[in-house]
Amino acid sequence: MGFRVTEVMSGTHERRDDGAAGPGRFAFRVTWGPDRLLEWANPTSERFLWQPLEGEVLAEGLTDGWVPCRGTLSLEYVGRRRIRYEMDFEAAGAVHRFVGEKVNIRPWNLLVSHTTCTGTITELAGGRLVSSVVATFRLRDLPRMLLSTRWA
Repeated sequence: MGFRVTEVMSGTHERRDDGAAGPGRFAFRVTWGPDRLLEWANPTSERFLWQPLEGEVLAEGLTDGWVPCRGTLSLEYVGRRRIRYEMDFEAAGAVHRFVGEKVNIRPWNLLVSHTTCTGTITELAGGRLVSSVVATFRLRDLPRMLLSTRWA
């Protein structure tokens, strides 16, 4: 038994590949959660606090509206003290990867560390940097996220 929750983050991305002027809107709406809750919560498991995600991403100027994405979410609270999102999506005729992290996770700074995600979008085939991203989780969306939780 596991669970699923839907998370929404939004912000901007700045193109780094072609000198496009100004930032564009960036957002993702993904559903994530482990299939096996006991394995997920077991520190000796390879899948400790790791789970697949899927949903959709919007990268204004790169995608034509919302496009499907798939990837993983790692809650690395111990050691690296980060939350890491990796998701692949198609745009401009190529597969792209967004890698974003919430960093410096500490009990006393959860309102900051759990709300700001910085990362990059790269073209998967060659690893070419496409955009830099800053996205935030708005605390007013927390009730909606919690209410989206479902047992799987």
